[in-house]
Amino acid sequence: MAKTKTVYYCTSCGNETLKWQGRCPACGAWNTMEEHVEKGTGVQGKNSRSPIGGGSRQPKTLSQVDIQTEVRYSTGMGELDRVLGGGAVDGSLVLVGGAPGIGKSTLLLQICDCLCREKKVLYASGEESERQLKLRAQRLQVHSENLLILSETRLGDILEAVEEVKPDILIADSIQTLYNESNESAPGSISQVKDCTMSLMQVAKGQGVTVFVVGHINKDGAIAGPKVLEHMVDCVLYFEGDRNGTYRLLRAVKNRFGSTNEIGVFEMGDEGLREVPNPSEMLLSGRPQHAPGTCVACIMEGTRPLLAEVQALVTKTTFNVPRRTSNGFDFNRAVLLMAVLEKRGGLHLGTFDGYINVVGGLTLDEPAADLPVALAVASSYRDVAIPQDLAAIGEIGLAGEVRAVSHLSLRLSEIARLGFTRCVIPKSGTETLVAPSGLELIRVRNVREAIEFSL
Repeated sequence: MAKTKTVYYCTSCGNETLKWQGRCPACGAWNTMEEHVEKGTGVQGKNSRSPIGGGSRQPKTLSQVDIQTEVRYSTGMGELDRVLGGGAVDGSLVLVGGAPGIGKSTLLLQICDCLCREKKVLYASGEESERQLKLRAQRLQVHSENLLILSETRLGDILEAVEEVKPDILIADSIQTLYNESNESAPGSISQVKDCTMSLMQVAKGQGVTVFVVGHINKDGAIAGPKVLEHMVDCVLYFEGDRNGTYRLLRAVKNRFGSTNEIGVFEMGDEGLREVPNPSEMLLSGRPQHAPGTCVACIMEGTRPLLAEVQALVTKTTFNVPRRTSNGFDFNRAVLLMAVLEKRGGLHLGTFDGYINVVGGLTLDEPAADLPVALAVASSYRDVAIPQDLAAIGEIGLAGEVRAVSHLSLRLSEIARLGFTRCVIPKSGTETLVAPSGLELIRVRNVREAIEFSL
């Protein structure tokens, strides 16, 4: 007779306990423990469980593992391939998360047009009927005989379809709608999401099927369901952006087969998602002419340099304590830079409110954005515009010094390619750096020199 075991999972961190607690002992979150009933099968027989890799259970040495065959292939979208680390991998389990309506299903259905040229794809949807899937495929101009669609929420039927049609790629949309009949919990619950993901992982690792799973996010912005869901998959992709806007960012937060620093940029249109191969031009489009308080920064997203516009507004405060607000830039870092500007840069910001904004929805989380933010604040404070052809790169220390940053040559090449003729960079560590053709380098030692050269 099967035995049952009741455990409690934290929906925030995935911690498991045997007793319910109001506060998770691992992450400290309140009211996140949810009950999960696990059914055991007693003593397992010799062949009661199939190995993940299929075939023999015998251990192998590294030299016996064959990796000569090509395991990575293109999805047909260069931006998606970049985020995946060069393409999809055979037998991998990829989780694509994002807010409702952001474009997750659209992205996966679009790549089917290219994947179906050489591979067989099974698209299992628990949210749309077969007729709705066909209408959306016609709108996205996806037509292929190798694309098989299935409108089903029962996991057993999906696994039977996989055994019958033998697809190379399986798309499950979404994991919150699937349910396992052997589990009495409701679809979307912690236990159902965990069991269904485990079954899909067995399909991916045991049969070599590449599985794409769509997952919705909760109000905190994390994948809905237990945190262990992200530990089970090979790659976790987040689709970000304002659903009322046109641009979308695809970012990898976990990738066993590549870097997690790459991002992909897409534009949502009437006929689906369109790749943006040059996001720097997109982020700088609409930049105001000769307006005080703006400066161009160059950040690195993996191996890709991106140019972004930093805006600052400094105005006389009406409160006893000046207000500080930051959007797209770390708030504590912004307060620190304003303190350095007042102490080392000669700007009296103690009676002024400061507002910082990064255009385009990007988040500048590297030290190279310190100098552009400081120059934007100084420009707004003095009400003097920074020249349109000038960009800035550098980290600022508490003593007001400007320090060197990594990948400076790649950043300067991207700045010169987009038509900028001058760039403010740190003097230390760049003595032997050769400037790209048509780009003048302004080397500064501290933030006061940077302000005087730029304004």
